[in-house]
Amino acid sequence: MPSSHDYAGTGCGGAYFAVLPDCGGASAAARRLPRHPDVRTLDHPSGRPWITGSWTDDECVTATTRRAALAVVGCCPVDPDVLQRHAERLDDLAGLDTLARTLPGSFHLVASLDGRVRIQGTASGLRLVFHANVAGVTVAATAADLLASLIGTDPDPRELAVRLLWPVPHPLSEASVWQGVTTVPPGEALHLASDGRTMRTSRWWTPPEPVQPLAVGAPLVRQALAEAVDARTRQGGVVSCDLSGGLDSTSVCFLADRSPARVLASTWPGRDPADDDLEWAKRAADHLPDVEHVVWDADDSPLVYTDLLDIDDPMDEPTIGVMDRARVLHHLPGLGERGSRLHLTGIGGDHIAWCSEAYYHRLLRRRPLFALRQLRGFKVLFDWPLTGMARTLADSRPYGRWLADAAGHLRAPFPPTVTGALGWSAPPRLFDWVTPEAEGLVREAMTERAATARPLHPDRGLHADLEAIRDCTRVVRLWDGMAARAGVPMASPFFDDRVIEASLAVRPRERVTPWAYKPLLTTAMRGIVPDECLRRASKAHASMDASNGLREHRGDLLALWDDSHLARMGLVDREALRALARRPATPGLQDAILYSTIACEVWLRSLTRRGGCGT
Repeated sequence: MPSSHDYAGTGCGGAYFAVLPDCGGASAAARRLPRHPDVRTLDHPSGRPWITGSWTDDECVTATTRRAALAVVGCCPVDPDVLQRHAERLDDLAGLDTLARTLPGSFHLVASLDGRVRIQGTASGLRLVFHANVAGVTVAATAADLLASLIGTDPDPRELAVRLLWPVPHPLSEASVWQGVTTVPPGEALHLASDGRTMRTSRWWTPPEPVQPLAVGAPLVRQALAEAVDARTRQGGVVSCDLSGGLDSTSVCFLADRSPARVLASTWPGRDPADDDLEWAKRAADHLPDVEHVVWDADDSPLVYTDLLDIDDPMDEPTIGVMDRARVLHHLPGLGERGSRLHLTGIGGDHIAWCSEAYYHRLLRRRPLFALRQLRGFKVLFDWPLTGMARTLADSRPYGRWLADAAGHLRAPFPPTVTGALGWSAPPRLFDWVTPEAEGLVREAMTERAATARPLHPDRGLHADLEAIRDCTRVVRLWDGMAARAGVPMASPFFDDRVIEASLAVRPRERVTPWAYKPLLTTAMRGIVPDECLRRASKAHASMDASNGLREHRGDLLALWDDSHLARMGLVDREALRALARRPATPGLQDAILYSTIACEVWLRSLTRRGGCGT
């Protein structure tokens, strides 16, 4: 496992830090923290070390009084004087709930008051908080592997086995894979008492009730997204934006064009002749005369599965993002050479502008005639089987029961897609190459957590929306760190908490409909994005890049399993995986069934490259 002295940081973007309690016993923990030249330290009002880590000047705003200290670390355009007034009025750490729910951007909020400490990330899960017992006191950090390095722990085999599931259901997906390290759930704050040992969490964020009409909610989405883009572009300079031609990236690009920054629009065409992204990107660029449009050569862009054997990025958990890592990072050096200081993506637009069809499970019971009309449309649109729809809509199991039942069917065939679309989630599965020993660990973990599991929201649709957001931000969080390491940090404005809140507040029946494509975003962006661009109702899926990647990189996949860490741990069958690598045209491989296994294997290899992980 990585040494704390070699730690490079895996927090959101390039910044990372640890938070120490305000007590004398924290000094021993402080001595274990990294001591690189770029490490900074902020002190409690008592003078003891409070926050230590790495961040740039524009990533941290602080305020200090005799009793209190506040720090906003990340992207947040809060005025220092405003933060100072909050610090001066702070009498109770619970009072920070309101501040956390009003500030724009994406950031960690840390407070110290009369010896007590509070730290929180984002409701989206893009910025996380972890904690562990270090030298007898509770220490929090923005990255789990930083804490693992401080306590000298290894990955937990059971949690690693759980990550072989496809998909990994809530709440199992949120558990740390490091022994002795605990994740603070998104939307909760961690509180450290003055004794340095006592800790608790409190909920500061809950999703809004989805009751606003589209006509009311769309302007609020527009305002929130505009503020999110402004938070990244108000400093001017040069920023780059994805311009795929899709509604999401196009919206971000047009909003950035209204800012003081000079904008580079980056288009990466797909290799599939049926991919119409470039055509739509050019249409958008024609309306942006002040934007430099950079079009990359499709044949030069990496395929899926590129460079899996060479990944050594700091990652505090496995991520399926390694499959597309080379593709995500490929164009960043070229944009950096053109002056870009930050790259904005449209990632998250699918989660914000659309929502889960599972809302119709409740709508069918509240507005049956309306729901049936809509469901007939979805049946045609997605080719859902009628029996699968009826079975899923009739299923009223509570979430814990659903999760417990899923533990007993881990090897069953995959159900129709409608089961996941209209239910709690897609039922998780394990694949043939996962060993019986690993299956036992997974079933044990699922059964144990099902006993106390609660959905993210009682409504299946809102639960599914929140789970999808958290699943995606866990990938983007690590991509952000990789991009910062590559020299051009990334940002995804759609995943700012204020944007998510504005979107979730809109009535689901107006957000997800078979009769219109992303009606919330098209309504919100009308007048900013030209109508011509808002009319696009297609989306490229890069399936050719995935299938070609399987063929071209099967040698790397063979090498990956030749010296498999997972096999040595007894979690996978090496020969079964080698056989698959020799047959890249095997039915099912293009459906991402290898992703979770590759994610875990690549992660273990990256730990070895950075200092070993005891496997």
